[in-house]
Amino acid sequence: MKKVITYGTFDLLHTGHINILRRAREYGDYLIVAISSDEFNAIKGKKAYYTFEQRKAILEAIRYVDEVIPEDNWEQKVQDVQKHDVDVFLMGDDWEGEFDFLKEYCEVVYLPRTVGISTTKIKKDLNMNNG
Repeated sequence: MKKVITYGTFDLLHTGHINILRRAREYGDYLIVAISSDEFNAIKGKKAYYTFEQRKAILEAIRYVDEVIPEDNWEQKVQDVQKHDVDVFLMGDDWEGEFDFLKEYCEVVYLPRTVGISTTKIKKDLNMNNG
């Protein structure tokens, strides 16, 4: 079985998220999604609309996703790849090169992001319409 892992906050689910999850699943037989815990988001200075448990439940309902695990810190990626016997680490191309150190453990793939959509843009648009 070929395992794939990707990481993100996955707040305010949108077509860009679905696209990367669908495309990530095409790289293997089993997709693990590591989502930032609420505590880790606080360390990064981010505030998700949905709690970790809510985001986890939403992702678990998506047919492309086989398993959801917490991301608690920047350093855990090597441990996750080893612990879950991951073959492919996949991220959006806005992270191009940032995770190349994982190439010693698995294949690293950067996929193009969906143009014109992001959680940041959605939040900005909602604030403009409610201001």
